[in-house]
Amino acid sequence: MNPFTVFNRQKACRYGQMLYNLNDQYIGRSLDLYGEYSEGEVDLFRQIVKPGQIVVEVGANLGAHTVFLARHVGTKGSVKAFEPQRILFQALCANLALNSIPNVHALQQAVGATPGTIKVPSIDYTRESNFGALALGSYQTGEQVDVVTLDSYNLTACNLLKIDVEGMEKDVLQGAVNMIQRLKPILYVENDKPEKSAALIQYIDSLGYNMLWHRPCYFNPHNFFSNTTNVFLNTVSMNMLCVHKSCKQNLKKFEPVKIPLAAQPST
Repeated sequence: MNPFTVFNRQKACRYGQMLYNLNDQYIGRSLDLYGEYSEGEVDLFRQIVKPGQIVVEVGANLGAHTVFLARHVGTKGSVKAFEPQRILFQALCANLALNSIPNVHALQQAVGATPGTIKVPSIDYTRESNFGALALGSYQTGEQVDVVTLDSYNLTACNLLKIDVEGMEKDVLQGAVNMIQRLKPILYVENDKPEKSAALIQYIDSLGYNMLWHRPCYFNPHNFFSNTTNVFLNTVSMNMLCVHKSCKQNLKKFEPVKIPLAAQPST
């Protein structure tokens, strides 16, 4: 028996064959039980992304949403997907191959405010954990991974910039400021770190964007496997949907994000 089968599994899910880690507390568990992951996000992407468009996904993990996005934009569109964890990156590439998806450019790189390198710590993927919750930037040992800026790619088109990087969202945006000013993509940004939330909101506001909360539940009662057991209870994904003020979007049903007051300098 292949020892890796004890924690890796391949199963037909909502958008195709998916390889995932059984020990992953959220993405792997959701794919295993429900045949999908955070379907509320997919429902939103279906509304705001059009065939032929260009998507940049920072923090692609094993590709649970990458596969959908690639198929949704079609052969005339493309996805550039970044994932710094080597094991997750390899699973991402496996899922693209399993589903014969040619329009994704996958890169094992971290994305930040300035180019450089970063350490990705050693992780035991055979033990249960939330592997996507790894916050990089403070580790002194581990595998060295390149850090790039999105501006360095000089993209000529980007319709959606999706960022899920465990607290480094502002860094990603700072390294993409020229691209954002030129192309004004829709931003879909995770915001679940209370200690970093205000600074992130203020920065996106400074870029000229309106922000709306999007809090999809992890459990979808109409999931692909019709599994009625809700193991995630009321857990939601905390994200912001951000649209440049110069762009029109019919998004009245969403709750606006309140802009916190800037901290006053101490006297």
